[in-house]
Amino acid sequence: MNEAPSPTARQLTNAIEKARQSVTLLRQQAQAGTLEQAHLAERLTALENLLAELAATHQESVHERQLAALYEVSRALGSSLDLQVVLDQVMDAIIQLTEAERGFLMLLNDDGTFDVRVARNLDQETLDSSEFAYSRTITRHVVNSGQPVVTTNAQTDPRFMDQASIVAHALRSIMATPLRARGRIIGVAYVDNRIRTGLFSEEDLALLDALAAQAAIAIDNAQLYSAKDQALTARLEELTMLQWIDRQLNETLDTAHAMRVTLEWSARLCGAESASLGLYDPQTEQVRLVAHYGETDAFTGQEQIPLTHPLIHQVFTSHSAAMQVSPEGTQPANTILCVPIKREGAVIGIVTLAASRAGAFDEDAQALVARLADRAAIAIENSRLYDAVQAANRAKSEFVSLVAHELKAPMTSINGYADLLAVAGPLTGQQQKFVQTIKANVHRMKVLVSDLTDISCIESGQLRVEKERVDLLAAIAEACDGLLQQLHERGHTLVEELPSELPAVRGDRGRIVQVLVNLLSNAIKYTPNGGTITLRACQDGQFVRLSVADTGVGMTPEELARLGTKFWRADNDHVLNQPGTGLGLAITRNLVALMGGEWQVSSTPGQGSTFTVGLRVYQD
Repeated sequence: MNEAPSPTARQLTNAIEKARQSVTLLRQQAQAGTLEQAHLAERLTALENLLAELAATHQESVHERQLAALYEVSRALGSSLDLQVVLDQVMDAIIQLTEAERGFLMLLNDDGTFDVRVARNLDQETLDSSEFAYSRTITRHVVNSGQPVVTTNAQTDPRFMDQASIVAHALRSIMATPLRARGRIIGVAYVDNRIRTGLFSEEDLALLDALAAQAAIAIDNAQLYSAKDQALTARLEELTMLQWIDRQLNETLDTAHAMRVTLEWSARLCGAESASLGLYDPQTEQVRLVAHYGETDAFTGQEQIPLTHPLIHQVFTSHSAAMQVSPEGTQPANTILCVPIKREGAVIGIVTLAASRAGAFDEDAQALVARLADRAAIAIENSRLYDAVQAANRAKSEFVSLVAHELKAPMTSINGYADLLAVAGPLTGQQQKFVQTIKANVHRMKVLVSDLTDISCIESGQLRVEKERVDLLAAIAEACDGLLQQLHERGHTLVEELPSELPAVRGDRGRIVQVLVNLLSNAIKYTPNGGTITLRACQDGQFVRLSVADTGVGMTPEELARLGTKFWRADNDHVLNQPGTGLGLAITRNLVALMGGEWQVSSTPGQGSTFTVGLRVYQD
């Protein structure tokens, strides 16, 4: 049977007006004593029908308002991903729609317990924890059954009337429904009234359930966002921290510094009382402890740990972290974590942390120490390689120094005996040429030995220069006088553009002459015969600039970039045909730097080069 359609607003208005007229007529008839019982009964029945229609219309109006309010609430719930804001919005919406005295939103923990996250009253005031008087029985029933609950009077409801919370808190009208998200219950929405009975109906429960369904999605989204936001924040903090640790690890190439930073950060971040770092020695097949942090020691002061040690064996076998926990009840409790330091797939060492408490290092701590160990592996390996290179450089410098020293005695002897040949008797012209060749080669060897000695001292940091007052014009004259023979043999023209006076400079006179000789000698050798070499000098503020310009073969930009590299010579036929070791300019640059001077080179292939040295003016 089809339900009769609801009257329109105009029909209701006409019916009300007709009822009003009937009431007026009945009153007049009653006053006049002409009221008939049949007519009265008929009018009363009409009034009853009208009231029923009005009640139904009112209920429909209320339902429409609730649906409109539910729609507005649904829109509002999506406006924020802040969990507490969403919870407050949900609670206020539930109280508004149900007109409850109080409302509670409870979220379910992983262990099955509840946390009241929001508690509000009808005036949207937050309730104090002392006012959390709700029925835990009904709440638990909703979670266990997964079904909503409504009771018009819990005091007389046989399901709940004997429960302590119902009696103690005088609870009457109650509604509760589960909050479901992604197929699981995440909490409960609960409202009640401790004074009025019959406040909630099945229709109200359906409305609450509909709102709870939308609210649960909004709450779950906010929880997911909050969890991801917290995880992202934690990851960002960790990355910032690791970046800071990376900077500390790479401040120097000092192995001890890298080890100390690794241990200190590992212990601090994991709450360990001590930390040790050991490096694997393949020759002894043991782990040698080389660094320690803290007061205690996981290996009781041992310096060499054999691979047969249970923890060490497990780490080297599995290439992963291993942990040792003292048996339950042991006093004091002790936990040892051993994390491998890996490089190119091989374990090169271990980081060991110790703490006097059970379960000290969780998975996050182990992962963090592993990341630190990975960073430390690079820094430690770089430091060890640097130490090896430095050791090789020292050995080379010591060897060069020894060879240079040992060569001086035979060179002196050769040179002396060459001079004695002329004393022993007259020499033929050819013999005199042989003697000159011997002396020239001895001189070249002396220059080479001197250069090797200088470069060895520079590399070992043992080369010292004086910083005294030097007459620069006198030093220039000394350098030029020693090269006049070479200039004459090559047919070069030396042009000196020197002022009559120059201020004294601060440096080592012998080394300044050596610098000038090296620069002029290079210009002579690498300029084809008959070229021009120009020597200039002028004061430039706190410096005196000396420049040697030639009209030689010049250099490309690529060759300029390598200029000053030890033992390097340009790949040029003219250059390769000239005697030299490729050490002169390297020594010259270092000498200028040691005297606090400046160095500059410009060159064009086929047009020549200009070398400029700036020496500081001497200040009294």
